[in-house]
Amino acid sequence: MNYSRTSVQDWIAHDPEEETRAELNAILDAAEAGDESAAADLADRFQGTLQFGTAGLRGAMGGGPFRMNRAVVRRAAAGLTAWLRKRVGDDAVVVIGYDARYHSADFARDTAAIVTAAGAKAILMPRNLPTPVLAFAVRFLGADAGVMVTASHNPPQDNGYKVYLGGRSIDTDGNGVQIVPPVDAEIAAEIAAAPFADEVPMAESGWGTVEESVIDAYVEEAASVAGEGSRDIKIVYTAMHGVGTETMMKVFKKAGFNNVVGVPEQIEPDPAFPTVAFPNPEEPGALDLAIALAKKENADIVIASDPDADRCSAAIPLGDGEWRQLSGDEIGSLLGECVAIAAKSAGHTGNLASSIVSSRLLEKIAHSHGLGYKATLTGFKWIARAPEIIFGYEEAIGFCVKPDAVKDKDGISAGALLASLTGRLHNEGSGLQGELDRIAVREGLYLSGPVTIRVEDLSIIPATMAKVRQFPPTTLVGSQVASIVDLSQGTEALPPTDAVMIHTEANDRVIIRPSGTEPKVKCYLEVIEPVGDASELPAAKERAAARLAQFKLDMAEVLKLD
Repeated sequence: MNYSRTSVQDWIAHDPEEETRAELNAILDAAEAGDESAAADLADRFQGTLQFGTAGLRGAMGGGPFRMNRAVVRRAAAGLTAWLRKRVGDDAVVVIGYDARYHSADFARDTAAIVTAAGAKAILMPRNLPTPVLAFAVRFLGADAGVMVTASHNPPQDNGYKVYLGGRSIDTDGNGVQIVPPVDAEIAAEIAAAPFADEVPMAESGWGTVEESVIDAYVEEAASVAGEGSRDIKIVYTAMHGVGTETMMKVFKKAGFNNVVGVPEQIEPDPAFPTVAFPNPEEPGALDLAIALAKKENADIVIASDPDADRCSAAIPLGDGEWRQLSGDEIGSLLGECVAIAAKSAGHTGNLASSIVSSRLLEKIAHSHGLGYKATLTGFKWIARAPEIIFGYEEAIGFCVKPDAVKDKDGISAGALLASLTGRLHNEGSGLQGELDRIAVREGLYLSGPVTIRVEDLSIIPATMAKVRQFPPTTLVGSQVASIVDLSQGTEALPPTDAVMIHTEANDRVIIRPSGTEPKVKCYLEVIEPVGDASELPAAKERAAARLAQFKLDMAEVLKLD
């Protein structure tokens, strides 16, 4: 037994929620009656307390300290408030948002009640809204912190708790960005020192509500990214059962895009996510309904938000009724090129930024337009901190196209810019695939793809990483390995992270790391093929596809545990 009966009973005694108390009592009774699965479940729930990861606190909802529930959230809110009061004083200002998942509104209201009871100022969103609206409000209102209750694209049983800093609590580069070390550990220490959940003081009223003018200001900013181009294109939009519809439709309308058709089965918030196996626009099949509707409507583009609308995916027509979904790297390259052209035209300077696991093409794009480039660790808490950033992205369909307004990934403004780019290219007799081909002729063909191992046994993750470090490959895709960098030691440009980066003599690259949000080991592969001119592009695509396919087979062998 890996848990203390006393600690379980203490937690139950102080759990403020009847539902989770009953759940834990039932599991404890079953475990004590000899049910091994119940004992294992209890051990998992009491293995520790949820900690801030890549995207804040995140986990399955249920009773116990290693689950998302009102007890965990109340102590998290108490710890955050205590940290803020030490950092900026008793008059700290916290703005709080939430999505439409189960219990999100409860967790948000509990946070507002705790902040208020501590003498600080809490401002609660008037309804469930996208994460980018909360990130915008932190900067727009000059708040010292922001909390967003969301599990983004995770399964229906999950929820999460993101913390942003702003105002007096952080420097300029971190204003409106999610927390990073050492702040996460400092807040965790305050959470550990917080009283039992039912002993945390809570106000019955007294918090404020974010005014509609703040939400309207966000809509204005998001719509402002749309430049010149046709507004007659037809857009099919899906919110993936999340909270994106209201805001995205307002932004489309403000930007002049009125020919927008929503996927009816997915347009309203539904925490059960009934039409998708996994509410992640990246997952195979997630855009099937949207693409089917786009074919029927003869649309020009599919634009998709994930459930909290901080990420954006897209699909494009190829002709003859065929469609394909763009990868995160393809969208990042398209939007990065778009921002870079606009910056150069306006005489602006600055940096494009992307995570180390994203395509190396963005660096080439930046330099082609006389701009700087910064590589960062994975996660927008790092990307958005890049100095003088004017655009940032990560391959997991996260894009920051207007960092002076939202210093985080923003699927709403990214959707507006994609629509605008599609309209401009339409005027020029081209499309997004034609733009990708144009960039490939100029910079070379960069083709990326993942190899992912999803695990039930979490011990497989460190074992896999240990194998890669101890027995790294010597050749990949028929090319000698040229360098292996263990990023757990950090580099001159990057802080330490649990990842290994391998380059071959052919300039292929793979980065292996554990996922920060899911039980996975992830490999990010990239091959580069030179392209002399447009006539050589088809052959380059074939060569790159063949090499990437072999790369995936090679990495599957590298990751295999004996």
